[in-house]
Amino acid sequence: MLYYLFDYLNELNVPGAGMFTYISFRSLLAIIIALLVSTIYGKHFINMLKRQQITETQRDASIDPFGVQKIGTPTMGGVIILAAILIPCLLLGRLDNVYMILMLVTTVWLGALGFADDYIKVFKRDKEGLHGKFKIIGQVGLGIIVGLTLYLSDDAVIRENIEVQRGANAATEIVHKSEATKSTKTTIPFFKNNNLDYANAFNWLGEYKQLGGWILFVFMTILVVTAVSNSANLNDGMDGMAAGNSAIIGVVLGILAYVSSHISMAGYLNIMYIPGSEELVVYLCAFVGALIGFLWYNAFPAQVFMGDTGSLTIGGIIAVSAIIIRKELLIPILCGVFFVESLSVIIQRFYYKAGKRKGVKQRFFKRTPIHDHFRTSVAQVQKMDPGCSIKVTHPDTLFHEAKITVRFWIVTIILAAVTIITLKIR
Repeated sequence: MLYYLFDYLNELNVPGAGMFTYISFRSLLAIIIALLVSTIYGKHFINMLKRQQITETQRDASIDPFGVQKIGTPTMGGVIILAAILIPCLLLGRLDNVYMILMLVTTVWLGALGFADDYIKVFKRDKEGLHGKFKIIGQVGLGIIVGLTLYLSDDAVIRENIEVQRGANAATEIVHKSEATKSTKTTIPFFKNNNLDYANAFNWLGEYKQLGGWILFVFMTILVVTAVSNSANLNDGMDGMAAGNSAIIGVVLGILAYVSSHISMAGYLNIMYIPGSEELVVYLCAFVGALIGFLWYNAFPAQVFMGDTGSLTIGGIIAVSAIIIRKELLIPILCGVFFVESLSVIIQRFYYKAGKRKGVKQRFFKRTPIHDHFRTSVAQVQKMDPGCSIKVTHPDTLFHEAKITVRFWIVTIILAAVTIITLKIR
């Protein structure tokens, strides 16, 4: 909203109004506003949650070797994150930009889905929350909306990078095609020709191969949105864990969005140029600011939990952002912590079921997601599940959740650096 006001004032030659035309100015202002909203509004919202007794009822201190008490801590704090994202974006973003619109829809859509889940858990006293099939339907629905929008919108285009040889002995120069085109191409890491076209999987369709490529692109969008959203939800099990990891990931996505929106930088890095994706930088700055502000209250010992309102939403935001800038194949690297959390749950489930078919109790890890493995002793598992054998019992030393959280942040920082390095390692 303010963007359009100051754009009008700039046309009237009002001094200083032109600052709003700069992405750097609006992005930094978005961080500041998001931080202020999450810290100032967050305090009042947490007090309101306490008065209404909207608190955690499921977590049990008995599983924590240090006896950290979680029951009674306010939950549904993801509302703070949503507000801190939406307010600066509505004030500073270009609301006619297709990418900004998609991100706002993602925030509201998954925020509502997570809120419904938390509402059932807290007010209906149903620890299962929203039925899993409804979560999947909501995530798949969002994936279809995002994929079809990128397919149908005339504004969702790329300008592909190509190599041009300047003379027999001249160095190769990277330039961009002058025309913007609809494309099913994405970035694939570690390959010199780093553009992968989904349509190439459908060469056998002849003239319909592009349609096949878009169908595969929409399917990939659904898969990425669902997987990352659920993985972020699993990562939200310790104070500050999901918020800290997601903030680091958001910084990297913001950098990738910025270089993708800058034709000179995109040419230098030999990545596709995506016109209009600069608005994603404004959004991601608000996203990072909101998460850092939320950490003010969510860092150990947490004064509030984000709940599914926050965790489902931040996972979806990360997924849709990566898809927009065609970096979804970097997700396994950038979101490696999320990936390992999900993988640990899958391994545990299959291993447990395999033992059940044999008539024995067995676990691969002490507990999952994997972050719980590091704070659970074998004795605790035997107490909860007598006679159960455990495949992986190391480490023998148990760690406080604050230490586990910080170490997961460090791993995410390393993975973030590797993700950025992939732009040059081919």
